[in-house]
Amino acid sequence: MKITKLFNDFFNSEKAGGFILIGCTIISLLLTNSIWGEEYLGIWHLQMGSHSFEHWINDGLMTIFFLLIGLELEREIYAGELSNVRNAMLPIFAALGGMVVPAGLYLFLNYGTDTQSGAGIPMATDIAFALGILSLLGNKVPISLKIFLTALAVIDDLGAILIIAIFYTKDLVWSNLLISLGIFAFLLVLNRLKVRNLIPYLTLGVVMWYFMLNSGVHATITGVLLAFAIPFGNGNKKSTSYILQHFLHKPVAFFILPLFALANTAIILNSDWHYALSHNYTLGIALGLVVGKPAGIWLFSYLAVKLKITKLPIELNWKSIFGVSFLGGIGFTMSIFITLLAFSDGEHIDNSKIMILVSSLIAGLIGLVYLKMNLKKQKTKH
Repeated sequence: MKITKLFNDFFNSEKAGGFILIGCTIISLLLTNSIWGEEYLGIWHLQMGSHSFEHWINDGLMTIFFLLIGLELEREIYAGELSNVRNAMLPIFAALGGMVVPAGLYLFLNYGTDTQSGAGIPMATDIAFALGILSLLGNKVPISLKIFLTALAVIDDLGAILIIAIFYTKDLVWSNLLISLGIFAFLLVLNRLKVRNLIPYLTLGVVMWYFMLNSGVHATITGVLLAFAIPFGNGNKKSTSYILQHFLHKPVAFFILPLFALANTAIILNSDWHYALSHNYTLGIALGLVVGKPAGIWLFSYLAVKLKITKLPIELNWKSIFGVSFLGGIGFTMSIFITLLAFSDGEHIDNSKIMILVSSLIAGLIGLVYLKMNLKKQKTKH
């Protein structure tokens, strides 16, 4: 199977980024609950213009993260795992199951309550963390499994983006939204006219982001729209899309996501913090990530193959799909991101963040141990 250099770059940067995210989370929790906690929290609440530093990270810098996700999705569609419709069906069905089942379990506990808006929280997969855990198994991991997890996580993130756009959009300012979409349409025209220079795309992308920010739709959606307006061409090293995607890997993995982790895991842990895990909404998050994610990913993958909609790659078996489906339960970045949109109450947000961290850790450890045992057995057979 041919693996492009860009896929390897993406996998390696996300892998390293996963370890940095773990480190940033630990540092942030320690600092928040130390004697310097008040000063540390003050950094993120510092006002810069009309918004806090934390807000600029979540609405501004995270747009660049979504731009990278969009570029990776574009590449998968045109030249990667998703370019062949039959092959694409496996990660598509897996991602669908990994969204529907966790949301269903969450709603089972929270439907009709004031926390039902949190149904999107356990639906997301954190690419950096998931690939970081998978990389701990070294060269025992088949390339097909790496590609499956990457494609699954990218489609999963696209699902999360659609959910944000549809369900977490509050009051719409139609004039600003139409201006933003008008700029997007103009960028698509530039693409059709074969304008390859990045400057007009990035400049107008910032203007599009500004109007989207003030439209009521979450501004990070701009990143994905901009990605699909940027010319892909033949996808080689000289293509506009390749150049930008290659450039963004390291800033996103080593600056933007770590900064997001530092800002959004600054959680004060009181002596009774564990009681936060017993609410219906936190139990819904745990059930969704630790049970719903793996069950949904595996079951929908199995059904897609049995119904002959797609086929299982030769290198993979149902045990390896089951193991990697637990890694899909590592929500972290995207789950925290959706939490900030789903809830406005500080207590709900902090309790949800704690449960996301605990659940992601449990799902990741189960996936790691299971795959280590399973892949070892596979290797011994050969």
